[in-house]
Amino acid sequence: MEISEVAAGILAGHPRAIAKGISLFENNSRRAKELMKQIFPYSGSAIVIGLTGSPGAGKSTLLDQLIASFRKIGKKIGLIAVDPSSPFTGGAILGDRIRMMRHSLDDEVFIRSMATRGNLGGLAKATGEAVTVLEAAGKEIIFVETVGVGQDEVEIVKLADIVVVVLTPGAGDDIQIFKAGLMEIADIFVLNKADSPETDRTERQLRAMLELGGSGDKEIPVVKTIATEGFGVKELTQELLKFIQTPRNSKQARKRQQLLEAMVRDIVSQEVFGLIQKKINAKKLGELMQKLWCRQLDPYSLAEILLRTALEE
Repeated sequence: MEISEVAAGILAGHPRAIAKGISLFENNSRRAKELMKQIFPYSGSAIVIGLTGSPGAGKSTLLDQLIASFRKIGKKIGLIAVDPSSPFTGGAILGDRIRMMRHSLDDEVFIRSMATRGNLGGLAKATGEAVTVLEAAGKEIIFVETVGVGQDEVEIVKLADIVVVVLTPGAGDDIQIFKAGLMEIADIFVLNKADSPETDRTERQLRAMLELGGSGDKEIPVVKTIATEGFGVKELTQELLKFIQTPRNSKQARKRQQLLEAMVRDIVSQEVFGLIQKKINAKKLGELMQKLWCRQLDPYSLAEILLRTALEE
């Protein structure tokens, strides 16, 4: 497909074109630059909702219920589900679509699983570009599910207008649940698997931590759900709608600005590394790396050599 065809298909909301566009950005295709030029003016209007939390918290099952809930009120939905990559093969088990098969025949729902490919922070490298594609395709609500590997996947705060942190009562050490990073980024807390006998105790501890930390003028909602049964999903949808129906404040505008800045930094890094690969052949680069390994060069000096070579006329 020509890039103009891909762009036209994305703007028309065609699933095949959307998938093709995201793949171009994932694969760092040269054609991705032209595609971004054509679709970027049509982006920026969707609400991005990030879901993060530890593995097994039930994020995917909860998202399945939320998609159904928002479809009932006619919202066009996009979902980016990020999964961890194998450090050996680079592949990933993209299981989220299996849990959401009931939405596969809905033309107004687009679900894309993405592998982290070694990227840190709980998101895939091309997540921001994928959001741009879905916005240009006319999706009104875009969910982003982070990889869920611990307490460090807080990059979602730079991407999402609303951040939902999903916790599981009785999942182990309570102190681990209340890590500062997760406590600070949440707009809404969800206690999933609320049929656990530990739920009330975890809720009391969470509310005490929120009071102790001080959340400014706003009170952060805490919603109890049982995603497998749909319990609490209506209440969570209502809390999300309160955020969605409120005009974007300065904090949300700053988040969008941070996302665009991060995208530019990533693109510059790619371009510079591309220049280095063009100007330094593999043999020469290998020799420099060998010097690094033998401690004849330090990392900063090697980086300086590579940058100087890349920027030479």
